[in-house]
Amino acid sequence: MDTNAAMPAFDRTAEDFGNIVELGHVNVRVPDQSKAVAFYIMGLGLTRDPYLMAGLDNMWVNVGKGQFHLPTRGIDVLRGTTALVLPDLEALMKRLHNAGKYLEGTKFSFRQAGDTVEAVCPWGNRIRVHTPDPARFGSMRVGMPYVEFDIPAGTDLAAIARFYKEILGGISGVASDDRGPYAWASCSGECKVIYRETTAPIPEYDMHHIQITLADFSGPHKKLLERGLISEESDQHQYRFLDIVDVDTNKPLFRIEHETRSMRHPMFNRTFINRNPDMSNRNFVPGYEVGLWALN
Repeated sequence: MDTNAAMPAFDRTAEDFGNIVELGHVNVRVPDQSKAVAFYIMGLGLTRDPYLMAGLDNMWVNVGKGQFHLPTRGIDVLRGTTALVLPDLEALMKRLHNAGKYLEGTKFSFRQAGDTVEAVCPWGNRIRVHTPDPARFGSMRVGMPYVEFDIPAGTDLAAIARFYKEILGGISGVASDDRGPYAWASCSGECKVIYRETTAPIPEYDMHHIQITLADFSGPHKKLLERGLISEESDQHQYRFLDIVDVDTNKPLFRIEHETRSMRHPMFNRTFINRNPDMSNRNFVPGYEVGLWALN
């Protein structure tokens, strides 16, 4: 082997996951399953989990390798935006238009904004839909690439990023785009949580939550426990915390419950069924009723 020959240059850090290996679900309560079906299933074209939470008291909705959890009690509105990747915005716009007749008198709306579609659920939750983009979302064809939280202007973005790095062992940082600076933390190779400042009023926290999975489960638990941040010892495979804090002072920076699971959790890496929402009995072709959630 010629050791003097030029070796290919690769960014090996691009392959790192960090300790957070999954953004599993976003949980918001809904008061009416029929309207939730009209928006999430008929409009967005997602798939109700056929195996778990199939009754009237809760519904789980699959989107690629992630989920929405929609308990049927009360109303939660996420303080920010949940992003989705779906393969066909034109088909999405048609589905949302058709779903509208079931959602009259609610907060439901939708519009195309450049290369995205922005939709609002019947109770005010904001959804931003992108098309597949390997440069941004890897092989994701259907999925939940990020959840973006609105935080008060003046919040220390670097401190939020530091919390994810030093307490949870994640990969995180501060970046900027045409909408301004934001803090981010990786939640697997394809998903992120984002924190972006806003001057708009931020509603009181109503206990909506996100779920993450950690490879090192006990290390962050010890650090959170020492700071008095554990809010629930759920079971052997799960705990919860509420506050993101300044690592130096333990001062709360933002409140969002993290349902935190281990990789030994029975539902980690569970395979979700995703349907092709454009398939019907009128255009049915065997084998094409299954949705493709990855490009490869």
